Amino acid sequence: MNKTILLMIALAFTAGLIFSACRSGDTQKETALNTLTAEEKEEGFMLLFDGKTFGGWRGYGRESFPDRGWVIEDGALKCVGSGEGEAGGGGGDIIYEQRFKDFHLKLEWKISPKGNSGIFYLAEELEDEPIWKSAPEMQVLCNEGHLDAKLGKDGNRQAGALYDLIPAVPQNAKPSGEWNQVEIMVFKGTVVHKMNGETVLEYHLGTPDWEKMVANSKFRDFPEFGKYREGYIGLQDHGDDVWYRNIRIKEL
Repeated sequence: MNKTILLMIALAFTAGLIFSACRSGDTQKETALNTLTAEEKEEGFMLLFDGKTFGGWRGYGRESFPDRGWVIEDGALKCVGSGEGEAGGGGGDIIYEQRFKDFHLKLEWKISPKGNSGIFYLAEELEDEPIWKSAPEMQVLCNEGHLDAKLGKDGNRQAGALYDLIPAVPQNAKPSGEWNQVEIMVFKGTVVHKMNGETVLEYHLGTPDWEKMVANSKFRDFPEFGKYREGYIGLQDHGDDVWYRNIRIKEL
């Protein structure tokens, strides 16, 4: 093998190492958990979860964070499944202590096989009533394995949906065990759900269309549902393993 060929091989090998190192750096940057980018800081986003503590969170209807049922695992806020399904686990639903009115919420979730959970917003703490009787919910679900994916109407209980009211279109949720990126935007009664980079639904609180839709749903007998224009962000304990991370919000 002559010197020219050897030199070409060496150069190619060196270039490969440099490319690999650059890609490694990009990956580390992209996967930095529970931090704000420079752009997000400039835009006014704040972290709701630092990946290490439960600071800022408490149980729904409680003054403190549940002493069981929720843990921090690999930088994610995890609800530990009980296997009891809708009866819930040992921790119950949790909420962030600050109330929000108009906002842009971003976070990531992944669900266990056959798992179910949800992201609540504009929630009110109603005495002796569960969070879902006041708060709209972005559904978090294993579409492939959970029965709820086949119930409701036109997929309005699948992942990303406004639960039992509006389906997520397109339905682009990733399979159980994979992370989904979602956004919820609320501004003067207009609400938008985004999942994995695509807008999947939009609706308008308090309008005749909204009232008609609620009247034809499971929420028709709950007068407080969707009535509040300011409230808590909540994460649901539905009795299944689910993970949340990179939770950040910007007030609008």
